[in-house]
Amino acid sequence: MEFSGKVAIVTGASSGIGKATALALARQGASVAAVARDEPALRSLIESMPAGTGTIVVRDVTAPGAADAIVSTALDRFGRIDVLVNAAGIIASGSVEQTDDALWARVMELNVNAPFRLMRAAIPHLKAHRGSIVNVSSVNGRRVFPGLAAYNVSKGALDHLTRCAAIELAPAGVRVNAVNPGVTVTNLHRRGGMGEEQYQAFLARSRDTHPIGRPGQPEEVAELILFLASDRAAMITGETIAVDGGRHLTCAR
Repeated sequence: MEFSGKVAIVTGASSGIGKATALALARQGASVAAVARDEPALRSLIESMPAGTGTIVVRDVTAPGAADAIVSTALDRFGRIDVLVNAAGIIASGSVEQTDDALWARVMELNVNAPFRLMRAAIPHLKAHRGSIVNVSSVNGRRVFPGLAAYNVSKGALDHLTRCAAIELAPAGVRVNAVNPGVTVTNLHRRGGMGEEQYQAFLARSRDTHPIGRPGQPEEVAELILFLASDRAAMITGETIAVDGGRHLTCAR
């Protein structure tokens, strides 16, 4: 199997893209440290994995010391780290005028600072095995949309962090890339405060805003993440790759 003998840390593993990625890695032979705050959801995830391939790490990735604790747990359980997938994230509405300091800080803490700290903590161990980092960004890192100021900026920052790390770590054989999904059917927008009726209308509108005619599924994003983390992508680093049905090609509408 493609990831046999390798160890991955996946944040945001209790749902959405993180969950799909953790499952896909385990089914391809990886041992997975699945990180999230929702312990019951993580335990359910582990039950869906091949026996012995997963361990749960119940952590808020923004908490002080979380990055070092997550890395230590993976090392204690599996002895090495080959892949880091930063999939935890949050969306929040608000224009530049409407966004207060607390909202701005909350979005930046989860979408930028937490991935940065985890990358920093994992890098020495990734260097030892010429490993790979994949950050889950967004089409909003490539195109800005009104009313999402903090989210837009956070994903743009994550894309640039990806490029910074890629150029610095390439001599050590560590590759760093990001995926940029469009609208994907997860709980992200509901957790960001969107009601169910509004969310269903949002998904319906995605059939028009995405040239391919539909929103994406978490498993489709996970497939790209696995490719970028695998040896098949040995010459790919510093890329921020759209997996958005062409959404980034369109004008605002």
